[in-house]
Amino acid sequence: MEQQEASEDAVMTRIGQAVMLLHGGDREEARNRFGALWSEIGEAGDPLHRCTLAHYLADTQDDPGDELAWDLRALAAADGLSQERLAQQRAALAVRAFYPSLHLNLAADYVKLQRPEAARVHLDRARAATDVLGDDGYGNGIRAAIDRLEWTLRSE
Repeated sequence: MEQQEASEDAVMTRIGQAVMLLHGGDREEARNRFGALWSEIGEAGDPLHRCTLAHYLADTQDDPGDELAWDLRALAAADGLSQERLAQQRAALAVRAFYPSLHLNLAADYVKLQRPEAARVHLDRARAATDVLGDDGYGNGIRAAIDRLEWTLRSE
C-alpha cells in the first residue's frame, strides 16, 4: 500500500508541476505534460487523477469543442470519485466540492460554443452546488464567476 500511495503522490506532484507551467503562461508545455500523464493513466485510471488532469487539460485547449470534451471527462471522473479515495490523498476534500467549478467550466464552454440553453443548465447546477464552498478566496471566486457568467447569459 505504501508503494501505491507513493506512486499516487508522484502523479499528483507531476500534475502540480504542469499546473505551475500553465499558470506561468507556458500552455503548450503544460498541455504536453498533461497529455503525457493522461496517456500513462488512461481512461481507466484513478478517478482523482483523471478528474484533475482533464480539468487542467481543458484549460490548455485552443478549440472550444476540445475544451468541452475535456471538461466532460473531468465531470465523469468526478462522478467516479469516492470519499474513501479522497481520504487516501490525506485531503479534507468532499466530492461535492468539485461540482461548482466543474459545472461552471461546462457552462462557460457552452457559452463559447453558442449553446446558451446548455450553458444555463450547467450554470444552475454550479449555483446549486455552491453550498459546499467555504467563505474563502476559492469559494468566493467561484461564486463571483458564476455571477459574471449569469450576467453574460442574461445579456445575450
